[in-house]
Amino acid sequence: MHSDDLPDDESLTIRGYTDTAARQNVLLIACGALAREILDLKRRNGWDHLALTCLPAILHVHPERITQAVEDAVARHRNDFDRIFVVYADCGTGGLLEQACKRLGVEMVKGPHCYSFFEGNDRFAQHGDEEATAFYLTDFLARQFDAFVWKPLGLDRHPQLRDMYFGNYTKLVYQAQIDDPELTKRAKDCADRMGLTFERRFTGYGDLERTLSDWASRVPRD
Repeated sequence: MHSDDLPDDESLTIRGYTDTAARQNVLLIACGALAREILDLKRRNGWDHLALTCLPAILHVHPERITQAVEDAVARHRNDFDRIFVVYADCGTGGLLEQACKRLGVEMVKGPHCYSFFEGNDRFAQHGDEEATAFYLTDFLARQFDAFVWKPLGLDRHPQLRDMYFGNYTKLVYQAQIDDPELTKRAKDCADRMGLTFERRFTGYGDLERTLSDWASRVPRD
């Protein structure tokens, strides 16, 4: 995908992102951390009937705010689209987002979080307790590690606190959505900074792609 087609870092972390065009009758309300992946899938599959609006990815630092933000977005766009889908998993809401989506009559992505649906929920569940001490990165987090992990924990100011935060982890698992040596290098650097062993696991888009494909196929195009 060309860089001109992608949202910039500020859009992802602060403002959110919206991709709309004429004749779109389905809206995806998504986490900004998934914007690049969704835009790529839209382009590759010709899903021009799917519009996209992303809530700021920084909400992941405050999962208690996600449910209300999604509810507000559904209410704001309800009258403008035939169908609305929510491209979030539970994402730390403790089931509240699922309850809200059922009440609002909209579907959401299945799974506890994006690490699970990128790998595939069934496959991720098979890891069980063996990965209870794994810290996960996606492509987005490899790009935004400082903004979403290092600085919010204050490690840019107090690096001596590293072991207090990460002492119970044993490895960093980088779930790569695309094959990008530069992102792999960044993820390896994150593991080194955290004092963890490094594992790269190519997942592609996993259940995210399968879910969007299902939704896109259920809605006729104009």
